[in-house]
Amino acid sequence: MNRMVPPLAQSATAARQGAESPWVVRPANSSDVDALYELASHTDGGLLNLPHDRDALKARLGWSEASFARQLEAPENELYFLVLENEDTGAIGGCACVFSRIGVPWPFYSYKIATHTHVSRELSHSFAARLLHIVNDFDGAAEVGGLFLHPDHRSGGLGALLARSRYLFIAQHRERFPDRIIADLRGYVGPDGSPFWNAIGRIFFGRDFREADHYNALHGNQFIADLMPRYPIYVDLLPKAARECIGRAHDQAIPARRILEAEGFSHDGYIDIFDGGPTLSAQIANLRTLRESREAVVTDTLSPDENGGAALVTSGALKSFRVWRDFLVDDGGEARLLTARRAGVGAAIRYVA
Repeated sequence: MNRMVPPLAQSATAARQGAESPWVVRPANSSDVDALYELASHTDGGLLNLPHDRDALKARLGWSEASFARQLEAPENELYFLVLENEDTGAIGGCACVFSRIGVPWPFYSYKIATHTHVSRELSHSFAARLLHIVNDFDGAAEVGGLFLHPDHRSGGLGALLARSRYLFIAQHRERFPDRIIADLRGYVGPDGSPFWNAIGRIFFGRDFREADHYNALHGNQFIADLMPRYPIYVDLLPKAARECIGRAHDQAIPARRILEAEGFSHDGYIDIFDGGPTLSAQIANLRTLRESREAVVTDTLSPDENGGAALVTSGALKSFRVWRDFLVDDGGEARLLTARRAGVGAAIRYVA
């Protein structure tokens, strides 16, 4: 049976020119610290997994390298840091992370938005109030995060390549991940910082948003959980600016949210305890990339007169894991790739249209 990913309406020559992209996603390593430090300078702060701090980046890269090297049968507390590299120039154009199990070594806190209805029969009056409850509902889940592209490379499908590479990594290493996965998006930030932080966090932590944001990037949000009130917070008692940004993503995170929702993530009323940004979640088995990906073996290079289907292709495992854009035809599990050199004849691959 010929199983070809959807063909493009273009000539084979045009397909070849479009597919031979130098960009490849691979595991990060300690030698990437300088490039990532430069990349972090474009984030304007607030990206927890890409802090503009060399020591913090070194620590993350060390954690990631140890995670890739470990032999595991179940998730423990791993970080898999991926980078988008131009093979022709060696430039790093972006990065993305996957955490195998959050809530280790300390609980993962979120606010859950709940609605309580109050009724007075004597006054014949009722009203619904929104409350924020601090919860640990996502302990044990995996998390995707740290998705960032250099401003010069936010076109041509590189965002989708980088974002979906994380799910292909999970598909290739399914035993290393649980059944549930989340994505914690950056919350809205205005001229005076985060209205959500200013209304709640600043009162208990005693620092302005920029200072807390920097500390959060270096050390995580456990300090917030330590100082946050354990009682529910009535949303209606917060300033208008704080109420309006609950569950609202940062302007720069809106494209990432669209990609997540297309993948199968949804927002079920959870928000970040730091800036009020939306927390999206999904069952890993229901992720689009996992459901639609296929396995094959490379048998040949796509001939010049063939139009293959556009696909994201991955080969290798752990440290040798790679993802790139390609064109291919799959004849019953035997694949012909336009850039077969990247995998080699006889190599096992996984691809998704």
